[in-house]
Amino acid sequence: MSLSDNKHLVERYFDILTRNDIPALMDIYDDAMTLHVPGDTLISGSFSKPQLAEFCSSVLDAFPEGLKFTVTGMTAEDDRVAVQAESRGIHASGKLYVNKYHFLITIRNGKIIQSQEYMDTQLVTDVICGGQRPDAAGA
Repeated sequence: MSLSDNKHLVERYFDILTRNDIPALMDIYDDAMTLHVPGDTLISGSFSKPQLAEFCSSVLDAFPEGLKFTVTGMTAEDDRVAVQAESRGIHASGKLYVNKYHFLITIRNGKIIQSQEYMDTQLVTDVICGGQRPDAAGA
């Protein structure tokens, strides 16, 4: 795929996330897909494709009116696309959630095989996780 094709695929990815279209999301992922969410939150960790349908649905469904993603910058090199993005939505708790992200997305054979997602983890804890943090045992 060309760099332009890779960027177009990533633009589709964010459109799919905004639509909360889990079947389309699973279709855009390679079977070996891994999502890495760094940090120390209840939603941090590494997730395989079989885990991602439930993971993505649980996060996106927490926004009854949707979580809108806007790409604010993108650059591509080789099989990687670096993306700056913002999200905005009202969480089920009624709290406004506006976060800024950096994604490093790797593409293989026209599918996303890896994504590393960096964001304000304090905001994730405060809004998405309702202030809860993993316990010292790593739960």
